[in-house]
Amino acid sequence: MYGHFNPFDQAGAWWQHILMVVVAGVLGYIIGYITKKSEVENLEAELALVEAAVDDCQKTQVIAVTSVPEVAPTATVVPVEVAIAPIPVVAPAIPDDLKIVEGIGPKIEQLLNNEGILTFAQLANTSPERIKEILLAGGSRFQMHDPSTWPEQSALARDGKLDELKAWQDELNKGRKE
Repeated sequence: MYGHFNPFDQAGAWWQHILMVVVAGVLGYIIGYITKKSEVENLEAELALVEAAVDDCQKTQVIAVTSVPEVAPTATVVPVEVAIAPIPVVAPAIPDDLKIVEGIGPKIEQLLNNEGILTFAQLANTSPERIKEILLAGGSRFQMHDPSTWPEQSALARDGKLDELKAWQDELNKGRKE
């Protein structure tokens, strides 16, 4: 009884099994054809884009090659020394203590430093929206912080107006305007 395709022993059930297999096969073929067709269309579109890019690249190379002036065969080539300018060495920015800005603690300073914001000048030139993105990327524990005054505070620190900064910070509530 366990090895039968017809568990209820109905005499005409064999054709139902064959019909189900045929319907499943037709549906599988249709689904496969549609999926394959859309995949082929996507690949053909991508290929057309790549071919257009290659054509553009080849055209620019042909233009560059044809635009080189020809040298007369009687001309002599004289070697020219090329002066190589020294590459200026840029000293890395000396990090400022960003914790002077009210609302920034050691962990937030580390987040800002990891994003390349090391100085008061860099922080002053960073929008509060960008700072908020950095805080959100740092994790949920930094979401409550409001960086809206941080660029202004760091501009005062950058300009050496520490007395003015301190007076303003006394009016702020955890770095926020009240």
